[in-house]
Amino acid sequence: MKLTTQKRIAAQILKTGINRVYLDPEKISDIKEAITKSDIRGLINSGVIKAKPKHGISSFRFKRLRKQKRKGRKSGHGSRKGKQTARLSRKDSWIQKIRAQRSYLKYLHDQKLISPHNYRLLYRKSKGGFFRSQRHIKLYIDEHNLLNKQ
Repeated sequence: MKLTTQKRIAAQILKTGINRVYLDPEKISDIKEAITKSDIRGLINSGVIKAKPKHGISSFRFKRLRKQKRKGRKSGHGSRKGKQTARLSRKDSWIQKIRAQRSYLKYLHDQKLISPHNYRLLYRKSKGGFFRSQRHIKLYIDEHNLLNKQ
């Protein structure tokens, strides 16, 4: 019971792939007799031959993954591609770092924990990129005894 020719012609008429052509199993004898395009067109109009609906691609997994990423998950070292500066530009990382350092120095200055002279000195060093972080400033202050004695 080979109906490959009928399927091929039906696919051509329906403008679909052969796998999407549905042949009614109860009317197989009618389909066998159809050998011309017009015969198959008649069967399509009568509903014996149909095109199966298209399969969509489910977006469930994508939505689930996106939800996790929005929560901050899935961003570990193994998931990263490209340079570190591709995620956060060199300038943005500098802005973050310098703002933290300057606010810390301002706090020390306002609390009178360091002298104005030392504040200026540390401020200029941080502007020049001498300090890696706020913690580095603390270490530097401890090593060089720059805190005011009270």
